[in-house]
Amino acid sequence: MKEKRQPTFAIAVLPILVMAVVLGVGFGVYRYSVEVLLLICSFFTVILGLFYGSTWNEIADAVSNKIGKSFMAIFIFVFVGMIIGTWMLSGTIPMLIYYGLKLLNPAWFLASAFIITAIVSVCTGTSFGSVGTVGLALIGVAEGLGVYLPAAAGAIISGAYFGDKMSPLSDTTNLAPVAAGTTLFEHIKHMFYTTAPASLVSLIVYLIAGHADAVESVDASAAQEMMTGLQDVYQFNILLLIPLVVVLVGSAMGKPTIPVMFAASVVAGILAMVYQGAAVGSVITAAFEGFKLNMISGIDVEAVPASIQSLLQRGGMTSMMTTMLKVFCAFLFAGAMSAAGFMTVILNTLKKFVHSDGTLILITILSVLIIALVVGNAYIPILMGGELFRESFRERGLQGKNLSMTLEDAGTCSIPLVPWSAGGAYMSGTLGVATFSYVPWAVFCYAGFIFAILWGFLGIGLVRIKPEDEEKDQT
Repeated sequence: MKEKRQPTFAIAVLPILVMAVVLGVGFGVYRYSVEVLLLICSFFTVILGLFYGSTWNEIADAVSNKIGKSFMAIFIFVFVGMIIGTWMLSGTIPMLIYYGLKLLNPAWFLASAFIITAIVSVCTGTSFGSVGTVGLALIGVAEGLGVYLPAAAGAIISGAYFGDKMSPLSDTTNLAPVAAGTTLFEHIKHMFYTTAPASLVSLIVYLIAGHADAVESVDASAAQEMMTGLQDVYQFNILLLIPLVVVLVGSAMGKPTIPVMFAASVVAGILAMVYQGAAVGSVITAAFEGFKLNMISGIDVEAVPASIQSLLQRGGMTSMMTTMLKVFCAFLFAGAMSAAGFMTVILNTLKKFVHSDGTLILITILSVLIIALVVGNAYIPILMGGELFRESFRERGLQGKNLSMTLEDAGTCSIPLVPWSAGGAYMSGTLGVATFSYVPWAVFCYAGFIFAILWGFLGIGLVRIKPEDEEKDQT
């Protein structure tokens, strides 16, 4: 058994550089499978870790530990797939698409999509649920209106992560103040320093783009064809909105996400049998394998336009398996980086550059972004960032809510920008737009940490520790 050796900083960052090259060229240029590319990067890191004295059992334990901490969040994917399949069968999502086509104007679509998904995600506390329901409907509306789909996806994702960041029902919104040593509502109030300007910049971009090149010349016949096709397939009724109400009310009451999503799927299945003439077996199949048009009674599938078929036939638990596989492959890389001590070396090196409030916030954000890039989820970056920098913030006389805001800006909102992360894989798979395509348009997701860095150097929004705050920040 080899003695474990301390890697240098150059060796510690080597796996990240290899990942950047392999994914950048392999996926970005040649569109090779991300899963296989991740495994190549992971086993390079494993071999490097073994060379520096780590054991396979240590790496395997690190991977298991990371998967265990994130398992319930990953398991939600299964229920999102179930919701998409059953809501397509019941007509819930198609009805939202139909009326969205009637009400939304292409020039205002991007700004409207941002606001709508922001409201839903604040109510539900989940970016995944928001994108998998109202987001999926909005991307269908965008397709019918001729809106540039990467721009539409970016606006939808930005709105979804507004709620994931600001909702008291969100797991990361509750996690960040715990990691930083502050309280939930102090954390939420303080986040307005970066959230408000990030939202304003996002809206300005979407309003300008909506009246310029981001919106293609609108083909009214395409929107009308989609509306007619949806009417021919479904029997619409106001009661088809009940599954959406179940999700919104259940989330607002603080009920667990998975039972609420399952209940919404059951209600949708019942509505599908009542209004669409679906059989019990079709409901179960839609939940597991996804919706197919032949599940609706009396539909001539051959007569349905191809655009309608591609829009509707999706979802199911099995549709999320690729996304989950991508996440598991990323965890192997993260486990090897952690077990070999590469992450510790990188972060300890970065901490040496802290010389002011601005550099502290900058280094904190860079560290959290690096961890997010490696592990592909928000929980570990937030927890590790809090552990690494909580004392540094206190040493500079900064209250814990300064750190919790920084952790959310970098840890939560950066995840959908990483193609191999759970968020990036889910958003791309659900909306049908490649991560690299929507990233420039997901303005809110990176504007927040840009403002956090700027305010840090300007001293805006930095709250100092007062004698009466000492006890509060230590809880």
